[in-house]
Amino acid sequence: MVFRQEYGIDLGSDVVKIYAVKRDTIVKEKNMIAVIDGNSCLATGNEAYEMYEKTPDNIRVSTPMADGMIADITYLEIILYTLLKKTGRFVGRDPLLFFTVPTDMTEIEKRAYYSLARVGELRKSKVYLVHRPIADAVALGIAIKTTKGEMIVNIGAQSTEISVIADARVILSRVCPMGGCTLDQAIVDDVRRKQQLFIGHRTAVRLKTSMANLGQDRKEARKAIGISSVTGLPKEIPVTEGVVSEACRRTMARIAEEIRTVMERTPPQVRAYVQKEGFHLMGGTSALPGIDRYLADELDCPVVVSQFSDDGTIHGLREILLSHDLRKAWAFPAKKQSRRKQSYL
Repeated sequence: MVFRQEYGIDLGSDVVKIYAVKRDTIVKEKNMIAVIDGNSCLATGNEAYEMYEKTPDNIRVSTPMADGMIADITYLEIILYTLLKKTGRFVGRDPLLFFTVPTDMTEIEKRAYYSLARVGELRKSKVYLVHRPIADAVALGIAIKTTKGEMIVNIGAQSTEISVIADARVILSRVCPMGGCTLDQAIVDDVRRKQQLFIGHRTAVRLKTSMANLGQDRKEARKAIGISSVTGLPKEIPVTEGVVSEACRRTMARIAEEIRTVMERTPPQVRAYVQKEGFHLMGGTSALPGIDRYLADELDCPVVVSQFSDDGTIHGLREILLSHDLRKAWAFPAKKQSRRKQSYL
C-alpha cells in the first residue's frame, strides 16, 4: 500500500481542528478568512480573526461556514490547506481527509465535502466522513455497540446537534441553528436595547466569557466600549452581569426546548434510560458556568458535562483513526469510490 498522509478534520463554524495522524498532533485555529477587494486572500485562521471588526471597507473578514455547514467551498479550501501545512511541511499529493459531519445531512451537503477536496491544492485528496455523534461518543468512552441508550448534546458556535445513540447506531439526530454565536448576538441586542450602546461581536464574547452565569446573578459589572445609540460617539459604560446572563438564559431556554423535542421523539425505553442516567453535554458553550444545573432544572434530567468541552469531537476522531476496527466501522466515503480507494481504510 502506498503511504499517504492522513488527517482528521472537525470543521467548526468558529474553530477548525485538524489531527495529523503521522505527527499525532492537533492544530486549532479560527475558521476565518480575510479577503481584500473581494478576490484576494489577505489572512486566514487566527490572523484573520485578529482583524475581525477592525478592518476598512475593502477588507472583509468572515467564516465560510453557516449553521455548521459549508457555505463557501472556495474560501474553506484556502483555510483548510493553510492549516494543513501548519501540521507539517509536507501535506502530500493525495492525502486522506476524514471529516466529522452531522448525521442528518442531505446528499447535496455530503457532496460539498467531496467537492472541497476536488479544487485547488487538495484536488487529489480522498475524502471520508465520520458522523459527529459517533466521534463524540468515542471521546466520551461510550460503548456504542452495547449501550442501552445515550443522548449527546453538542452546542457549537452556530448550531447545536442533539443525538440519541442506541442499537449500535445513531437512531435520532437533530441540528438546530443556535449556539454560542446566538448567545453573543443576544448580548449585543440586550446591551443595545437596555443601555443604548452598540457593541461588537468580540466585545460580546468577552462579556459572555467573563460574566455569564446561568445560576444566580452576582452584582458585578465590567466596562465595555461601544458606540452610543444616542450620540453616535464612542462611549464606555459598565455592563452588569444580570444583563449578560439574562440574554444567555433566553437563548438557552430555546435550546432546552429543542432538547425536549428530541426527547419526546425518542423511543420510550431509550428515553427512560436517558432520563435516569442523564445526557452528555459537549461543545464550547458547555463551559458556561451553571449551564448543567440550568438544563437539568429545565428538562428534569441529569446533565453530564464532558471534560473535553469543545475538543471532544476531534479527540474522538483521533481515536477512530488510530483504531483499524473503529475506522472500518464508522468512516465511509463522501462519494462512491473504487475498491482500491476504500482499501485505504
